[in-house]
Amino acid sequence: MSDQSARPIGLFDSGIGGMTVLREVRRLLPGENLLYLADQARCPYGSRPPDELRAIAAACAAWLIARGAKLIVVACNTASAALANLRRRFPEIPFVGMVPPVKPAASRTRSGVVGVLATPATLAGDLLHDVISRWAEGVRVIEQACPGLVEQIEEGTLDSPTTMALLRGYVTPLLDAGADTVVLGCTHYPLLVPQLRAIVGDDTLILDAAPAVAQRVVQIVQERGLMQDVNTPQGTITCATTGDPERFANLIHRLDLPCDDVEQAIITIDA
Repeated sequence: MSDQSARPIGLFDSGIGGMTVLREVRRLLPGENLLYLADQARCPYGSRPPDELRAIAAACAAWLIARGAKLIVVACNTASAALANLRRRFPEIPFVGMVPPVKPAASRTRSGVVGVLATPATLAGDLLHDVISRWAEGVRVIEQACPGLVEQIEEGTLDSPTTMALLRGYVTPLLDAGADTVVLGCTHYPLLVPQLRAIVGDDTLILDAAPAVAQRVVQIVQERGLMQDVNTPQGTITCATTGDPERFANLIHRLDLPCDDVEQAIITIDA
């Protein structure tokens, strides 16, 4: 065990969505201290240009590093486009990003049609298209942008008529095209799985990247000697937001997500 082992694993996203990844990391590594940053002051990221996203991601990573993070999970599909830049800027820190689970979707679809729900920025980026071209040969992949869904989730209105209408409007064309597998290309979207299941039925496969990302985190902390002592009691979960801490704490409670404490974070974005 290294001297760094007690330092926290850092995670960041534009808002509450990345806590679906934190939840999986906590499940696999209950003794680790976790530090989560929600950049709600700039949420959503989905329509921001690449240069701005790189600057935001670097500022979030720098904040987590200043707080002692030993590893950082970019718990956001949109911001994961900035991974190469983050690794160049902070070579001393291992980074893990989100990759839409197109590969398992392509291997498990029965109809040969896979739908991907994502933000406009994720759909416009190279990462998703690289994954599709590499792993989805012979499979029809339908990309569906979902503007407005992140905002509804950030409000905690998962079952509202507006949320359900948006979700139905995005998913129905996929089902009509024969999709039997739906890839969740945004870390917010797993919070809508019950609502999504009510629309697609029990025979449609819904895939979330969070479990695979958490497995990768386990692999890295083991390989690099960063694992917290196995005899350590349950680790702490500290959450911070660039928005309103009280509002964020209420949202965490409403969505039944794990967190011990919520604090204010101040992030400065370099021009």
